[in-house]
Amino acid sequence: MSRRGVFVVFEGGDGVGKSTQVERLCTTLETAGRAVVRTFEPGDSVLGARIRQLVLDPETGDLAPRAEALLYAADKAQHLHAVVRPALRRGAVVVCDRYVDSMLAYQGAGRVLAEAEVEQVARWATEDLRPDLTVLLDVDPRHAVHTKVAKDRLEAAGETFHERARASFLALAAREPATYLVLDARRTIDDLAAAIAARVSTLLTDDGTAPGLSEVSGRLTP
Repeated sequence: MSRRGVFVVFEGGDGVGKSTQVERLCTTLETAGRAVVRTFEPGDSVLGARIRQLVLDPETGDLAPRAEALLYAADKAQHLHAVVRPALRRGAVVVCDRYVDSMLAYQGAGRVLAEAEVEQVARWATEDLRPDLTVLLDVDPRHAVHTKVAKDRLEAAGETFHERARASFLALAAREPATYLVLDARRTIDDLAAAIAARVSTLLTDDGTAPGLSEVSGRLTP
């Protein structure tokens, strides 16, 4: 697919601050006059919302790992069809909270399925559409900040599950370091936002420069 936009994905475990940094980046880009589409997985489509309810609701009960992986793959296929690809064709910057790496980390490593098989399913579902940049916010699961009282199925999966998922996220980043920005999620919100804005700005010009970036505010100017 010929595309003109930029695809930025945020990954990491639960409670690492992805939502905060997604919001900060989108605000920065919009202030700079960029067309931005903020989205997330699973659930940011009509079909995806139903799938999200199934896979995260504790009342779903004992969902077979393979069934869970296939549901996530279906969500991705519909999400790209309905949201991501149209936005990229319009030239927007698409900022997505979770994508393929989350499926590999949680349904692959976390559920102890063969990662190669899960990756094959994920790549097929997404037609191998890869992000221009993946921002990985990393922290030991024991140090993540959990604010919700009621946990969903993945959040309640246990410490070992989340440790395996974290190791998988880091391994994926190490495999293709040129397209990843790995940051210690314990850094201050402003520090993280500035680092992310600086890296994303290099994707928005032909010569790889970062025009208008303020190291203090982490904001871009048109």
